[in-house]
Amino acid sequence: MSKIKEVQTKPYTDQKMGTSGLRKKVKVYQQENYIENFIQSVFDSYKPEDYKGKTLIIAGDGRFYNDVAIQLTIKIGVANGVGKIVLAENGLMSTPAASLLIRSQPKGECYGGFIFTASHNPGGPNEDMGIKFNGDNGAAIPEGKNNEVFEATKKITRYLILDTEEKFPMDKPSEIKVDENGTVRTVKIEIESTTKRYVEEMQKLFDFDLIKTLFKRDDFTFVFDGLNGISGPYGLEIFHNIFGVPMENLDKCKPLPDFGGLHPDPNLVHAKDLDVKMDVFKKDLSKKVPDMGCACDGDADRNIIFGPRMLVSPSDSLAAITNNAELIKSLMRNGPLKGVARSMPTSGAVDRVAKKKGLKCYEVPTGWKFFGNLLDDGRISLCGEESFGTGSDHIREKDGVWAILCWLSILAQKNKDNKGKLIGIPEIMEEHWKCYGRDYYCRYDYEDLNNEQAAKVKENLTKNIETWKTMKEGNEACIFEYNDPVDHSVSKNQGWIFKYKDGSRIIFRFSGTSSAGATVRIYFEKHVEPDGDLLADVADVVKAGENFPELAVKLSDIHNVAGRTGPTVIT
Repeated sequence: MSKIKEVQTKPYTDQKMGTSGLRKKVKVYQQENYIENFIQSVFDSYKPEDYKGKTLIIAGDGRFYNDVAIQLTIKIGVANGVGKIVLAENGLMSTPAASLLIRSQPKGECYGGFIFTASHNPGGPNEDMGIKFNGDNGAAIPEGKNNEVFEATKKITRYLILDTEEKFPMDKPSEIKVDENGTVRTVKIEIESTTKRYVEEMQKLFDFDLIKTLFKRDDFTFVFDGLNGISGPYGLEIFHNIFGVPMENLDKCKPLPDFGGLHPDPNLVHAKDLDVKMDVFKKDLSKKVPDMGCACDGDADRNIIFGPRMLVSPSDSLAAITNNAELIKSLMRNGPLKGVARSMPTSGAVDRVAKKKGLKCYEVPTGWKFFGNLLDDGRISLCGEESFGTGSDHIREKDGVWAILCWLSILAQKNKDNKGKLIGIPEIMEEHWKCYGRDYYCRYDYEDLNNEQAAKVKENLTKNIETWKTMKEGNEACIFEYNDPVDHSVSKNQGWIFKYKDGSRIIFRFSGTSSAGATVRIYFEKHVEPDGDLLADVADVVKAGENFPELAVKLSDIHNVAGRTGPTVIT
C-alpha cells in the first residue's frame, strides 16, 4: 500500500521543449527533481479531468537512464490520479508504435503518453536523453500546449509522487494500491508487447503477400541496419520472420542503452556500415551490391533508403512515394490522397508532384507536431521532412519502418509481372527525375554555437534579406512564418529563405533537436530541369555556378562569427 506525498521543489529555467520534446544531457536529467519537475509540469498544464481516471501510456527507445525516468513517471502519474498505466514491455517501444498505441485506446479514455527518447541523438551516461509528451491523438502536443508546459515549469513549487522505493516490474502486469486518506484506489499496470500491435497494423496497411514475391526473386537483395536502436525488434519480426530475409543481412538489431557507442542517426555520416555495403562512395562496379539498403534511427521514426550505389534523399523519397501512391495499399485505403505536406527546409520536389496530380501541398515549420493539425483535419494523407522523416495519417508521428514498407510496396508492384531484369530503385528515381526534374540537395550543419554567435548569425541574415533581392532578377527572401490553417496559430522566425526564380534555395534554420549549444543548419537546393544533367554528383552541383556554400558563408558570415573553417557535418 502506497501513500501520496507532496515534495517541495524549485523550478529550473531550461525546460522549454524544442521541435520534439525536451532533450538534454543525461547529467542534466540527473539533477535533483529535474525529471520530477518536468513530468509534474505536464500534468499541471492540463485540467484534472483531462487525466484523472484516464489511461497513461509510457514507452521509450531503451537509451541510458530511461529505466529511472519510467519508474518516476509511474509514481508521479499514479499520484496525480491516472486510472491505468499501459507500459511498453521492458519500457521498449518505437515512437511510431507508441503513437499507434495511444490512438488504439478507447475514445475518451486515454490522457496521452510519455515517450522517453532523444530520437537520433547518441545515448549513454555522457550523452543525451529526452522526454516527449504526446496527446490523446498520438501526436506530440502542439506549440501552444508546449508553451503552457514551459510556463508551468517556471512556476512549479511542488510535485506529487508515491511514497515508496518500490520498483514496478516492466515485464509483467502488476497493480498499485494507493491509500488516499483512508480510501484505497487500485491502479493497474498493463504490459504492451514491444512489437505485436505495430506489426499487426502494418500487415493490415500493406500487402505483405505481394511484398513476399519481391523477396522470392533471385535478383533482389535487401539489407537493414537497426543502428542498435529500437527499430531492431521490428526489423527482425517483419524482415526476417515474415519476409525471410537472412539474419546476416540484418545488422545491429538489438537495442542498446548507448547504441553501441554509435550515433543512431540514419544518414551518410553515421550509417557508415550501410554506406559501405551499398557502395555509395567508392562506386566499385566490380562489387556485388544489395538492391535495397535501409536503416532507422534510435527511436525508429526516421529512415534512410539506398539503392545500389545511391542514396535516395529524404526529399526525393517523399516525392517518389507521392508519385507512386497508387501502388501503396496504406495510402490508398481511404481513397485517393487528400493532400501532402513537407517541412519548409525539405526540397520542393514533392511540390512538383502535387501540382501535376492536382493535390494541395502544405509547407510547415520543422517539427512533426506541425503536421498533426493537418492530419487530424483530414487535409493531408502523407507528409515528410528532409531530416529523414516520412509518415502518413495512420499515426501522428513519422514512421521509419512504414516508409521502408512503402518502398518495398513500390518495388513489388513495379516488378509484379516482370520476369526480366529487376526494376530497381535507380530505375524508379531516374524515371521520376525525367518527368519532374531533379532537386539536388544537401545540408551543412554548424554545431555548438553559443547564444551570442547564433544571435549574430541571425542578425547578419536579416540584414542581407534586401541585399539578396537585388542580386538577381526574380530573387526572393524572407523569414519564414507559418499560419496554421486549422487552429490559426502563428509560428514566427522559423528560418531564413533565400530563393531563386527557378525554385532553387539556400535556407538557414536554427535546430531545436540538439541537447547542447545551437546548431545552424544550412540547406542547399538546386533545381535541374528534366532535360538537364540528372545523374551528377550532388556536391558538384551545389558548388557549381554561383557556388551555394560560398554564398551561404557570405550571407551569414558564420565562419568569422563562430571561428570556423567549415561545417561540422555535411549530409
